[in-house]
Amino acid sequence: MKTIKLLVLTSTLLLTFTSCFEDMDDNPASSIELNDFVWRGLNAYYLYKDEVPDLANNRFNSDVEYNLYLNGFYSPENLFESLIYQPQSIDRFSWITSNYNTLEQQLNGTTLNNGMEFGLFRFNDTDTNVYGYVRYVLPGTSAEANGIQRGDIFNAINGSQLTVNNWSLLLSANSYSVNLATYNDNNTPETSDDTVLPTNQSIALAKAPYTENPIFKTDIFEVAGKNVGYLMYNGFTAPYDTQLNSVFGNFLANNVQELVLDFRYNPGGSVNSAILLSSMIANNTGEIFSTEEWNSDIQALLEPESLINRFTNNDDGTPLNILNLNRVYILTTRGSASASELVINCLRPYLDVVQIGTTTTGKFQASITLYDAPDFRKQNAKQTHSYAMQPLVLKSLNSLGVTDYSQGLTPDILQAENYNNLGVLGDINEPLLATALQHIEDSSRSTNNASNIEPLNFVGDSNDLTPFSKDMHINR
Repeated sequence: MKTIKLLVLTSTLLLTFTSCFEDMDDNPASSIELNDFVWRGLNAYYLYKDEVPDLANNRFNSDVEYNLYLNGFYSPENLFESLIYQPQSIDRFSWITSNYNTLEQQLNGTTLNNGMEFGLFRFNDTDTNVYGYVRYVLPGTSAEANGIQRGDIFNAINGSQLTVNNWSLLLSANSYSVNLATYNDNNTPETSDDTVLPTNQSIALAKAPYTENPIFKTDIFEVAGKNVGYLMYNGFTAPYDTQLNSVFGNFLANNVQELVLDFRYNPGGSVNSAILLSSMIANNTGEIFSTEEWNSDIQALLEPESLINRFTNNDDGTPLNILNLNRVYILTTRGSASASELVINCLRPYLDVVQIGTTTTGKFQASITLYDAPDFRKQNAKQTHSYAMQPLVLKSLNSLGVTDYSQGLTPDILQAENYNNLGVLGDINEPLLATALQHIEDSSRSTNNASNIEPLNFVGDSNDLTPFSKDMHINR
C-alpha cells in the first residue's frame, strides 16, 4: 500500500463526504461526537458501505435528521455494530476500540500475554465441552518459567471446565491456573473414540506486556542434495521486516534451493510485510502481487495503477535478499489467516505453492485505523477520547482475480495436527515439516508420511482473545 495514495484519498474523501454535515466539535454531547465519528468513518471508508443503507451518502436530508439518528444509539459500539455487514459471515473482522494506544501496540506485536499460545477444539458439533492444546511457548514469559510445553493438554481453568460459552471469559483473565489433562486416542486414527482425561496437576500463569518476535524458528536442512530453508513466521509485524530480510540473506548465503514456510499459527498482520516476504521468495519484481477493491465511492476516485500492489526488490531503498524460487511449501492450519492467506493466494499464479496441513481461516479483506479527526488521521485526532476504528476497507485479489475465499484455502496435502503427538517445532521429525521434507526428497506429491488423523472441530485459539490479531492492515 502506497502511503501517498491514502494521503490523496483522505484529502479527496474529506471534500467529498464529510462536508454534508456541520462540524460537531462544539456539541457538548460527547456521545453524539463519538457516534458522528463512527458514521463518518464508515461512510467514507467501509468496504461494504454499498450494502448498508444507513451508510448511503443520501441517507439524511438535514442535520436535524442526522442528529436524531445518532441520538438513537447509546454508545459508539452500538452504532458501529449496527452498521457492520453480515457480521456472522461476511464481515467477521471489523473492530472498534475505546483505547487506540492498545490497538497500536497490538499492531506492532505487543500484547498482554502469559506466553501460552494455544488452540481449542471439541470432538463434534454437539459437544459443548472445549479442550485446549499448547501450540508453542513464548520465551521469557510466565508459561516458560512455569514449565508449560508444546503439546500440553488442558481442559479447565481455575477448576472450571472449558465450554463453548465460557472459554473466552476464563482465558481472558490476567492470571489463572491451567488444569492439565491427557489426550487418549485409544490407539486408533478415528476421533470418535477419543477422550480427554483430567489430571490433578495445575499451573498458575500471569500475563504481562510482551512484544513477540514473529520470527520464531529458522533453520537449514540438507535434503536430497538440496539446502532447504525453514522459517516459522508467526505474524506479519512491520518492525521485524529488516530482521526477516536478514533471515533470507542467510538463506541466500547458504544456497537455499527449497523453502518451507510455517504459517500454521500465523494470524496475519501488515500487507506490506506480506509483499516483502513474497518478494524475497520469488524474483517477480514489478509483477502484480495483488489488486485492491474498495467501496464504489473510493474505487471511482483512484487511478487503476494505485489499486495495484507489485512485487519489489527493496524495502525503502534497502535491497531485498531474493531466493528466486519456483516452488515453496507452506504449512497451514485453521489458525492461518489474512496476510498468511494473502501470501499463498498471491504467489500461486507465479510459483508451485504446496500447501500442507488443514484449511485456513478465510480472510481476504484488509483494514486501516481510523481516528476521530476530520481526515481520520492520528496527528489530527481529538484529545478528548481515545476511540479508534479498524474497519475492513478493501479486499485483495491475486493477479488472476482470485478472492472471496471466505471458507479458507484448501491444502494440497491434507494433514491435521495430532494433538496427542504434536512433535517439536522445527525438528525434521515434526509431522507437518516431515511431510514437506519427504515431498522434496521424493520430487512428487507423495503423502506417504502424512498422518491419517481426522481433523477435530476447531473452536478458536489464543489469537482470538486479541481483537485485532487476525487483521490484515495497511499503513496510512
